[in-house]
Parts: sequence; C-alpha cells; structure tokens
Amino acid sequence: MKIKNSLKALLKRDRNNRLVRRKGRVFIINKKAPRYKARQG
Repeated sequence: MKIKNSLKALLKRDRNNRLVRRKGRVFIINKKAPRYKARQG
C-alpha cells in the first residue's frame, strides 16, 4: 500500500479505483487490481 499526501493523481491511474473514507483516513481501493491500494497520510 502506498502512503501519499495527495491521492488525486493516484486515483486516475486505474478506472476501477474508488475513494473511500474509513476512520478519518482516506483510502483508494481497487478490487480488480489491488496493487493500486493507497492511503493518505
């Protein structure tokens, strides 16, 4: 999982990426290609 300050650029890398908020953190999850997982922080 990548940890980045800004997820906007990472979100565009794959069209299956979804932006999700969990417990105050912002995540990108991708069920079809889990290598695109990322967390903001």
